[in-house]
Amino acid sequence: MNESLAQNKKDGKKKVTSFKNKVVQMRRVSKTVKGGKNLTFSAVIIVGDSKGKVGLGLGRANDANLAIERATFAAKKNLLQVPLTKNDSIPYVVQGKFGACNVLIKPAKAGTGVIAGGPVRTVLELAGIKNVLAKQLGSNNIINNSQATIIALQQLQPIQYLCTDRSISQKIFRNRILNIFKNT
Repeated sequence: MNESLAQNKKDGKKKVTSFKNKVVQMRRVSKTVKGGKNLTFSAVIIVGDSKGKVGLGLGRANDANLAIERATFAAKKNLLQVPLTKNDSIPYVVQGKFGACNVLIKPAKAGTGVIAGGPVRTVLELAGIKNVLAKQLGSNNIINNSQATIIALQQLQPIQYLCTDRSISQKIFRNRILNIFKNT
């Protein structure tokens, strides 16, 4: 587990934010050049705090550890906030597409668990989603499937935008829809 310190500008106090890192893919890449072969490493890392924040990073370097560091830095730079329901699921069905990969993510009842495979499962677990159904459609490419999952999670809208898009009165919206979200 990787811990990073963030300093609050107003108070000057430091708060500890813990992120979990998972290496999804580590590849050794060789390129043939005039003088021989160049050997580099490519890493795909997913970073999340299990409370609704998740990010994906890619890194390349001549050393494996340096590639992991670069991927972790890129993942923390591209963090995404995912709205969670009270039973740690997503509010509605979403589908993400990246390249030849399609990822379909559906909400599930409490106690279902994360039913997903490969990198989709890793992204959903590190985002803090505990009850969800997901299916990979199309290609099995690890990088593209994790990107498609991130794109699907980006389509989930925050609570305040749901009412304006659906032309529902505020009172009905409060009674029916907001009851499923956490921290309302």
